[in-house]
Amino acid sequence: MGSGRLGEKAGASRFFYVLGAGVPALRTRVYIDGYNLYYGCLRKTAFKWLDVLALFETQILPTILYRTTPEADPATMALHPDCAIKYFTAKIIESASKGEDSVSSQAHYHNALTSHCGGRLSFVMGHYSLYKANQHIVPADDPKRWPRDCDKIQVWKLEEKQSDVNLALQLYDDALSGEIDQVVLVTNDTDLAPALEMLEARCPNIVRGLVIPTRKVGAGGDLEREANVSLAKLAHWVRRHITEDELRASQLPDVVPGRRRASIKPHSWYAKPHHLATMLDMARPVLRTDGEILKWARQANAHLGGRRPIDLIETDAGAVEVFDYIDAYIRGQLDKVGDRDGLSSKS
Repeated sequence: MGSGRLGEKAGASRFFYVLGAGVPALRTRVYIDGYNLYYGCLRKTAFKWLDVLALFETQILPTILYRTTPEADPATMALHPDCAIKYFTAKIIESASKGEDSVSSQAHYHNALTSHCGGRLSFVMGHYSLYKANQHIVPADDPKRWPRDCDKIQVWKLEEKQSDVNLALQLYDDALSGEIDQVVLVTNDTDLAPALEMLEARCPNIVRGLVIPTRKVGAGGDLEREANVSLAKLAHWVRRHITEDELRASQLPDVVPGRRRASIKPHSWYAKPHHLATMLDMARPVLRTDGEILKWARQANAHLGGRRPIDLIETDAGAVEVFDYIDAYIRGQLDKVGDRDGLSSKS
């Protein structure tokens, strides 16, 4: 692909490369490997309620400095006005899910994205295959023993099927359609390298962008996963990670209106689910239902410095403020009732 020039986001560390030649006003479509995005960026975080359209339209694409020459202005990148993002995933199998609410949470999220993004996002569904298989055991006393010399045990195997094939076919078909000038692939899966190779050979005018769905970790800011070399060499530009600030700035509203019913952010997807549970328990004597409590919590509160309780409970210190306010409010209401009945708690 030739030599690359390192690009950077203003005020941020350098983390993506700009390679090759560019085209201004690139009509762009993003192809998300949902499995890679989840396990690379979202698992065990408070950012699962992610607005992927906002993430790419307002956070990631504006940082890409893709130039024809070092002196040229960066090419502009515009997400396709109709279908901007294709999201490749599969429905969770309840019997193999890790959480009791995993299936319903995924359904709420998919519905929320569909309602919020409208026709600019489409899901392309594969499926999971769950079956029993015989696997070799690694002996604790001899971990280097060859598999053929090890005993076997029957295990459950869970595999995502068709998603890679669907993504590769959609990528190639869209490139041939003439609808787009640029594809942005969000994955670190080497199984998709042949699709990029074919795109390079058959559609050389299509710009190929690659976003690695991983984060920086630790005090040193090391990447959890490096960009796969076989993928990176086939891309015109590579974005090497997604920042926590970008994920945080690209969250869906807690409640997303829908045609029939609203999609509500699952309780387990909040940063501190136990703080949410405590807030709900404390406020029920006043507001009765969880829906009413959450509606109150999503509004700026003058007694909390104009901040929203739902945001404050994401930290331990903020949660204490919310709990103290609810406790003081309830005590105040009880005192009013007590004074009226001649039974003040202060007496």
